[in-house]
Amino acid sequence: MLRIAVPNKGSLSETAAEMLAEAGYAGRRDTKTLHVIDADNDVEFFFLRPRDIATYVASGALDVGITGRDLLRDVRRPDAREVEQLGFARSTFRFAAPPGRFKTLEDLNGVRVASAYPGLVDDYLREHGVEAELVPLDGAVESAVRLGVADAIADVVETGTTLRQAGLEIFGPVIIESEAVLISRPGDADGTEKLLRRLRGVMVAHRFVLLDYDLPADLVEQAAAIAPGRESPTVSPLRDPAWVAVRVMIPRRGMNQVMDQLYALGARAILVTAIHAARL
Repeated sequence: MLRIAVPNKGSLSETAAEMLAEAGYAGRRDTKTLHVIDADNDVEFFFLRPRDIATYVASGALDVGITGRDLLRDVRRPDAREVEQLGFARSTFRFAAPPGRFKTLEDLNGVRVASAYPGLVDDYLREHGVEAELVPLDGAVESAVRLGVADAIADVVETGTTLRQAGLEIFGPVIIESEAVLISRPGDADGTEKLLRRLRGVMVAHRFVLLDYDLPADLVEQAAAIAPGRESPTVSPLRDPAWVAVRVMIPRRGMNQVMDQLYALGARAILVTAIHAARL
C-alpha cells in the first residue's frame, strides 16, 4: 500500500486535496482527521505539517509526499527528492532590507539575516561565498529589522506590498522560485508511477480544453495551422460532404483567440469542453 503524505493545513493543503480528489483518490471528510485509508486505490494518506513532510519521506516512514520546494530545501534531507512539479502554490524568495542599506548579495557578509527558512537561506549564502549570521524565526519575518533582531530578511515575496509597509525594499538576486512538488524517497515504491500518471492527468486537464467546430472541408489545413492539437486534429465527415467536424485539444490559455481565428477562417458551431481527466 502506497503511503502518501499530504499537507494538513496552510496554503498547500486545500489545492493538494482537490488535486488528489480529481485524480480519483479518497479524501478526508473532517479536517481533524490525520489518517485515511483508500482501499480501492491501495493507498494510505497521512495528513501532516507541510514542514515535516520531507523528513518523514526522507526517513522512509512514508513513500511520497506533497510539499513546497522551499520546505524541501530548508530541511536539508537529500534522501527526499523532487519528482514532479505540481503547478500551484508558486512563490518567490528574495532578500529585503531598509532602503539603501544593501545593494548586492556580498553586502550581507557579517550581518544578521532573519528568515523562517534558515536552512535554505544558509545554503544559498554559502553557495555564493557569503558568511552571514542567520536568525531563525517562525513568522512575521518582516518585523525583524524594525525590532532590531536582524539587519536584513529573506522571505516570500508576492507583490512586495507587505515589505514596503514594513519599510523594506527588495535587493539582490532571487533566492528560489518555489511551488508545490511531489517528493519521493530513494527507489520508487509500488504505486508511485500510477500516482504520477494521475496527477499529470489532472494538470493536463487544468491546462487544456477540447475544441469542437464545423468547417468547410477545403479549409482543414489552414485550421490545423491555427490549432494543431497534441498530435493532429480529429476530422470527421458530416452529412453535407462540403463540411467536416473537427475536434482538437488546445491550451486553455488563449482559447478565445483561437476561437476568434477559426471563426474568421470560416468555422462555425465552435464549442469548448472542459477536460476532467486525461492520460497522454
